[in-house]
Amino acid sequence: MSEYRIHRHPILPIEAREEVEFTWQGAPLKAQKGEMLSSALFANGLRTFGHHHKDKAPQGIFCANGQCAQCLVLVNGRPVKSCMTPLQAGMRVNPVDGLPQLPPVTSARSQVPIETVSVPVLIIGGGPAGMSAAIELGRRGIGTLLIDDKHRLGGKLVLQTHRFFGSLETVHAGTRGIDIATLLEEEARRQDDVEIWLNSVALGVFSDHRVGVLQENMYKLIAPRVLLVAAGAREKNLVFNGNTLPGVYGAGAFQTLVNRDLVRAAERLFIVGGGNVGLIAGYHALQAGIDVVGLAEAMPEVGGYKVHQDKLVRMGVPVYLRHTVVSANGESQVESVTIAEVDENFAPLPGTEKSFACDTLLIAVGLDPVDEFLVKAREFGLPAFAAGDAQEIAEASAAMFSGKISGLEVAKALGESVEDIPQDWYHTAEILKSKPGRVEKARHAPRKVGVFPVLHCHQEIPCNPCTSVCPNRLIHIDSDDIRKLPEYREKAADGCTGCQKCVVICPALAVTLVDYRKDAEFPSVTIPYEFLGESISEGDRVLAVDEEGEELGQVEVVKTRAVKRNDRTILVQVRAAAEFAERIAGIQVQGPWITAAMEETVRRMDDETIICRCERVKVGEIRALIQAGARDMNEIKAVTRAGMGSCGGKTCSPLILRLFREEGIPPEEVTKNVQRPLFMEVPLGVFAGLKDGLHE
Repeated sequence: MSEYRIHRHPILPIEAREEVEFTWQGAPLKAQKGEMLSSALFANGLRTFGHHHKDKAPQGIFCANGQCAQCLVLVNGRPVKSCMTPLQAGMRVNPVDGLPQLPPVTSARSQVPIETVSVPVLIIGGGPAGMSAAIELGRRGIGTLLIDDKHRLGGKLVLQTHRFFGSLETVHAGTRGIDIATLLEEEARRQDDVEIWLNSVALGVFSDHRVGVLQENMYKLIAPRVLLVAAGAREKNLVFNGNTLPGVYGAGAFQTLVNRDLVRAAERLFIVGGGNVGLIAGYHALQAGIDVVGLAEAMPEVGGYKVHQDKLVRMGVPVYLRHTVVSANGESQVESVTIAEVDENFAPLPGTEKSFACDTLLIAVGLDPVDEFLVKAREFGLPAFAAGDAQEIAEASAAMFSGKISGLEVAKALGESVEDIPQDWYHTAEILKSKPGRVEKARHAPRKVGVFPVLHCHQEIPCNPCTSVCPNRLIHIDSDDIRKLPEYREKAADGCTGCQKCVVICPALAVTLVDYRKDAEFPSVTIPYEFLGESISEGDRVLAVDEEGEELGQVEVVKTRAVKRNDRTILVQVRAAAEFAERIAGIQVQGPWITAAMEETVRRMDDETIICRCERVKVGEIRALIQAGARDMNEIKAVTRAGMGSCGGKTCSPLILRLFREEGIPPEEVTKNVQRPLFMEVPLGVFAGLKDGLHE
């Protein structure tokens, strides 16, 4: 069995798949049929997929979402994105070392007619927002074509093994993202008026109100009356030394490898970015048996939910606030990372650097909406709406609900006689997409009698599952605003029975149950645990920690429970001293030796920093042009080729705009890049009717 695969997981089922053989540089390798080629290479221990033609820099995976071209390889002589290419038996795969050569042209080919498909509604993106909108339209008998570039629906939901926040009644809160994806897909497929195209890439929106789509390698034009863009978001990048080394990639790519393809994508991981994406990715890494060395966040507080941060630090992962990455270090791949404290302008403070040994650096510094289809449609006068991250970056719960609303808005735009959108829908949508609110100090007063839950939840966020499952309604949240903090209210009669439902369902694992009924001096504490069951057993001594990850002491495990209704959450019951039992919030899963800094700090020279990954353009080259008076990004592109690469400027354009800001140039003085007519790459032969762009 490959050491680079995940063979057992506490949440994800591991199913046997057909094994096939392919070759890499002529050497035979084995992998699983149908998995993405990038994952097959990773599973065989390969991280470098080629070398850039300009400076021979090693190239590897970055986004795993088809948005860049860092993972380009040659398959049977043809350049393809390995993250979007399913593995088939007998594939001859080689690295792209330099520029790929075009195949020889033997004869001219006449243009074949391009099929045009007319539909009332076209939805681009089959994630939570797109599926929710399609369901609303399908329920009202409105013809809808839903397209997605992946092999299954779900978007980022298929990467999320954790339980979701929000409202249990409206957006499946308390259910795991992977299961929500299945629920929504099943509902969408039940709609007779919804047609679904998978492996179908939207390429561009044109002035004749057509949308070019590559469906299963056949080019088609879609003529919708209304367009709904639910294409999600792409990850932001950072400029730092070594930022293009293999081993530096986005959180979405990491979750794709680990949670979708069950590939052990790292041994030792460091994370940059304290939003929900980075915090959750750290937890997913721990579940996959990967050491998480630390997380750096430039702001004074994490941008994600505090309960996610608390969960991570309880596991033994340090969070370095007011820190940023200085460099990723290594020759052919990441070997260590160097971080430093930042001042009030987020500039690294000399002398504060510290380095950590790791093989992977995860970039989780936010998202940009994939809204180019929306912008172009509105420019050309095609009625267009947006939902989910393409409309506004928020949690998947908000995306689901915004999709419901957008579905009805689209129906109205078509002139359909549908009900008015309830005003409370808009209220709910605003609550679900709200940012983390105020943090209140711990409110729990020691009780030391009876049985009761302790709520380790002190920040206003939209979440209410604990209130919905309590059989005696002892946990309360303001029903008009589920962002309010939950409260446990004891009753004289019908008090807590110790049913543990609130412990099981909490998405943040932020509820424990303390029981003094059998032993007032050493009560039992029930703790939620989402790691492999055999990693903890009755009689074990484990280290109990509080909400902030501070050590409370060794406690004895007296029972572990894994029953069906727990939905893969193990309940660990420990016996703890009464003096700290009510402060226990979790169990430490990795020791401090994993997260210790290196004795010597590793430093790299600033002049090697790359800003355009595709064309290997350095920060200094562009800064010099800006200082010389350049204000047009098209001029910078013409001189340096920054933005001319395979990603079409998606990655470097925001970074170049940031350089303008650093040089004190107001945004209104900057002319942005002209976008390409096609937003995604496609073999030209496809337009001539060649199924794979090369062959009949």
